[in-house]
Amino acid sequence: MIKTVLVKECYSVFTNRRPFGPVGFMKSAISIAEDEEWKRIRSLLSPTFTSGKLKEMVPIIAQYGDVLVRNLRREAETGKPVTLKHVFGAYSMDVITSTSFGVNIDSLNNPQDPFVENTKKLLRFNPLDPFVLSIKVFPFLTPILEALNITVFPRKVISFLTKSVKQIKEGRLKETQKHRVDFLQLMIDSQNSEDSETHKALSDLELMAQSIIFIFAGYETTSSVLSFIIYELATHPDVQQKVQEEIDTVLPNKAPPTYDTVLQLEYLDMVVNETLRLFPVAMRLERVCKKDVEINGMFIPKGVVVMIPSYVLHHDPKYWTEPEKFLPERFSKKNKDNIDPYIYTPFGSGPRNCIGMRFALVNMKLALVRVLQNFSFKPCKETQIPLKLRFGGLLLTEKPIVLKAESRDETVSGA
Repeated sequence: MIKTVLVKECYSVFTNRRPFGPVGFMKSAISIAEDEEWKRIRSLLSPTFTSGKLKEMVPIIAQYGDVLVRNLRREAETGKPVTLKHVFGAYSMDVITSTSFGVNIDSLNNPQDPFVENTKKLLRFNPLDPFVLSIKVFPFLTPILEALNITVFPRKVISFLTKSVKQIKEGRLKETQKHRVDFLQLMIDSQNSEDSETHKALSDLELMAQSIIFIFAGYETTSSVLSFIIYELATHPDVQQKVQEEIDTVLPNKAPPTYDTVLQLEYLDMVVNETLRLFPVAMRLERVCKKDVEINGMFIPKGVVVMIPSYVLHHDPKYWTEPEKFLPERFSKKNKDNIDPYIYTPFGSGPRNCIGMRFALVNMKLALVRVLQNFSFKPCKETQIPLKLRFGGLLLTEKPIVLKAESRDETVSGA
């Protein structure tokens, strides 16, 4: 049934996610867009996320891995425990603002930067906010609010970000030298591409909507998963040591990671996958039924939201032995073929899966390599074991994850 909803009947019946409420021009953002508009946006953006393009983006991401190491070292030197969300949140924001908006910020050390301030305001969006809840209860309000230009996104923030994208785009179009490869540039290039006759090119507003939605999709998810991974390594020192040994073998003397070397790190990949099983940040997948349909003898009326509970499926003993245990070997070459791809869905599945999946994995692995080349992590008295989780729009921890970071030796690479 999951395969039918996510794949077989994706285009005909289960194309769209649950409506978000009044969103203004953000309705063309890839994760909000519907039906033919979504298909067009997805087709235009897909070439942006190919492995070739990601490879070219690695130097941009890698520079923030070095900033992350510097910030971690500063925190570790105080002798106090490190709040992981603090450092990984800054890394996540730096990478996203850099790749989506073309701006370079060390957000941890520049909290007053207008880009940092506005992005943080944007990320305060709360699905349990009374305004958002009232729209869910009274969906007929949405068109009225849209007409009044009232949306779930803070107006001042959207205004700042759209102005910024406009200025950066105009600046790049005026310059003659070759620009660095980031999402913003790739979207600008697609606007001016000769081979976009199959689909109408992105408008400027559509381009801005994608840049803004990348912040939403990437910030909390990346920083949370990185925190969960380091927590699991700190509480499983044998696994941490094995990951570090693999990194040191593939990248001796703290050599900087590249796209190709990151792909060689098989055990690290197993650790990332197992953490995403235990902590699927999105928790559930939702699709709205577009017309009355019968699947496997079950009648689903038009308008019903079909929900696939990823967190529950990832922890179901029917599909996993000892599901609550952290066992990276589940994802070894030998074992991973036994995993049902419709039970394990950290990035969704089918045509409407997460378009940024490969980017997210490379981004996280580059950070992990840099961090684990330089530091080892241990629980401290402030560490909550076992973790207590908070189930909201996203899977988060009740309390911030706090660990002790120890420098592996005196030389910190990239610092």
